[in-house]
Amino acid sequence: MPGGSWEKIISMTKDGIKSIGMIKRKSKRGKKIALLIDGPNILRKEFGIKLEDIVDVLESIGDIRVAKVILNQYAPQGLIEAVSNQGFEAVVVSGETGVKLAVEAMREIYNPNIDVIALATRNAEFLPVILKAKEKGKETVVIGVEPGFSVALKHAADYTIVLEPKREGREEE
Repeated sequence: MPGGSWEKIISMTKDGIKSIGMIKRKSKRGKKIALLIDGPNILRKEFGIKLEDIVDVLESIGDIRVAKVILNQYAPQGLIEAVSNQGFEAVVVSGETGVKLAVEAMREIYNPNIDVIALATRNAEFLPVILKAKEKGKETVVIGVEPGFSVALKHAADYTIVLEPKREGREEE
């Protein structure tokens, strides 16, 4: 690809994972991943994205050692419980979730036991986090969904995973 900044682009559908890009270099198995999810941006009802979809696709890169979903105070109790039941830490904040996600990401960037920083968000405001992670020698993954997935984030990260929202008119599960 021109520019060569994307190493791997993956598209995720409810039927499974299909590769839609070229792989420039192979990832070593066993890398330790910190996964931070921007809950209000990714876990929206209209997208129908499931946490296990994100986990499944990251397993090709390494092992998730830190798994946090940042939620705001308006998150339904059922969502908070579902996040916890799937082994994620639900971090509920009042106010802006982006600040908490950035703080958690910086903590993991400086964690010597983490090799890969994976952010599930569509928001370009996290570009400085990706750049700082790379500066500190961490591999970076951004996971997002269209519409509205930041092109700048896609280009900055070592790996970009594009999740496809559900297409059928399924009702709430």
